[in-house]
Amino acid sequence: MIEFKNVSLVYPNGTQGLKGVNLKINEGEFVVIVGLSGAGKSTLIRSMNRLVTPTEGELLIDGENILPYSSRQLRKLRTKVGMIFQNYNLVKRSSVMKNVISGRLGHVGTFASLLNLYPKEDVALAYRSLQRVNIAEKVYQRADQLSGGQQQRVAIARVLTQQPKIILADEPVASLDPPTSHQVMTYLRKINKEDKITTIVNLHFIDMAMEYADRIIGMRAGEVVFDGPASEVSEETFEEIYGRKIREDDLVGGQDNE
Repeated sequence: MIEFKNVSLVYPNGTQGLKGVNLKINEGEFVVIVGLSGAGKSTLIRSMNRLVTPTEGELLIDGENILPYSSRQLRKLRTKVGMIFQNYNLVKRSSVMKNVISGRLGHVGTFASLLNLYPKEDVALAYRSLQRVNIAEKVYQRADQLSGGQQQRVAIARVLTQQPKIILADEPVASLDPPTSHQVMTYLRKINKEDKITTIVNLHFIDMAMEYADRIIGMRAGEVVFDGPASEVSEETFEEIYGRKIREDDLVGGQDNE
């Protein structure tokens, strides 16, 4: 499904974001990427839909190298690779339904979306997506009237409405309190299992990674330093990833601003 072949990325200012990454992520896996701020987690995940562009190597999705893709090819790629952001990325003044149905934008085109000319099937799909994350009762509310956890559930519903093959979640719970974080992670895990959608999540916190991941990838200074089943992870593994003894704030709470 996704394969990194000796992928590196050097930013224009000379910062090395990724260093010789080799990874293969299989269809339907639930993968959590962990590491300190600045370890390269966001760079790795954002390279998978070309929000950032690696400067060396090959990045294959469904057997095709996406690094030389044109703008048109990228638009097509992004219809099958959904993205969930830390800051929700909603249109705050628009209704919940308008935000969720925008997941169909890549399928209906900009002109139809501007005129709100979505097929009835798309409207029904958007409503079902809201039901799946238990927020359908907010369908007509403005996004900015919702709590942070509710906004992230709307963002998950939008990705569901997109019907992607891959979901990328870049620190989706970093701005949320622990109970709400677990609720969001539970929905992501449930969708992964029910729909068999490959799901890759960046997390800062160890307990959450251990609870939800099938597989954990540890990053440090742009390199993969651990890759294996969650069941094989020990305290020593995390000390290798973090480069120091584990502190209480690595376990839960706080924010990560990578």
